[in-house]
Amino acid sequence: MKRDSRLSSVLHALLHMTEHDGPMTSEALGRCLAANPVVVRRTMGLLREAGLVASDRGHAGGWRITANLDTVTLRQLHEALGEPAIFAIGNRNESPSCLVEQSVNAALEGAFADAEALLLDRFAHVTLADLAADFSRRHAERHT
Repeated sequence: MKRDSRLSSVLHALLHMTEHDGPMTSEALGRCLAANPVVVRRTMGLLREAGLVASDRGHAGGWRITANLDTVTLRQLHEALGEPAIFAIGNRNESPSCLVEQSVNAALEGAFADAEALLLDRFAHVTLADLAADFSRRHAERHT
């Protein structure tokens, strides 16, 4: 099963946008992400629907962040992307008649639910401002 990397890509794009003066086109973001501009537009459109970014048409147009970096959390971004599955692993059969498989499912489902709740709670406490500050620190360390 292929992993969903949209959250990572969105974070990458948004951090580039915080460092860029003015809007960034889908083509420019595509170059940053090594992604097709169509994929960038589709993904950024989800963030626009959530009120986190806006797009302007025309020669000086592109995507820009409209939300406050201090309040936008990874959890909000995960939700804006449609809450993709957290884990690429799961039960072999969701409704088994076999009692052994029912026991296995019960154990796995509990563990998956606990892990997902923990991860989503962590996502709720990490903001775009936190990531931007970490990037700035790393950039400063590399250039000193």
